[in-house]
Amino acid sequence: MAILTAAISPAVAIMTFIYLSKKIELEPLPLIVRMFIIGIIMVFPIMFIQYAFETEGLFQNPFLKSFFLAGLIEEFFKWFFLIFVAYQHSDFDHHYDGIIYAVAISLGFATIENIIYLFANGIEIAMLRAVFPVSSHALFGIIMGYYLGKAKFSSRHKKLCLFLAVAIPVSLHTVYDFIMSVFEQSWLYWITPFMIVLWVIGFRKIRVANRHHETLIK
Repeated sequence: MAILTAAISPAVAIMTFIYLSKKIELEPLPLIVRMFIIGIIMVFPIMFIQYAFETEGLFQNPFLKSFFLAGLIEEFFKWFFLIFVAYQHSDFDHHYDGIIYAVAISLGFATIENIIYLFANGIEIAMLRAVFPVSSHALFGIIMGYYLGKAKFSSRHKKLCLFLAVAIPVSLHTVYDFIMSVFEQSWLYWITPFMIVLWVIGFRKIRVANRHHETLIK
């Protein structure tokens, strides 16, 4: 029970913060819950794909593994289901909503991943997992959702914004995993400034998305 609480609490805290940060009307919960559940379900086929590639010895170079087996696969499927399920939904009626739905699917994924990891490795690393892997998924989601919202409500550059919604999170996720895999002993010194920059970018995206029509084109 303690492991489950430690694994789930970071996602609940971050999702609550993102949800309550919306400055206009609060978003209805059903679509948020649906996206969170999709994120949970996504974990298992993605883990199977990653296991299959590792078993076959494909993409095992640190960069290729970080790009294909982490960044590309995970962020592409989040983006795909956001486009397929949330993007055209009537509840997606504000720029900031893209952030809410993208963070929801990202935290669904991160929560199950976190549960599996803590059961395998123990509760002692729960705080590190909360600060780094769980929050990084949320931050990738903020950036993905920001550009999805911009694509939906901007009259210009829709295709570019849809592309950036997946390309930037894939790139950032690749960098994150590459740091964690290459700098095994000194990863904390490298990942901490990277995460600080991500949080700064994330807070800025939240602020701009909340301003909606005023600064949508920025």
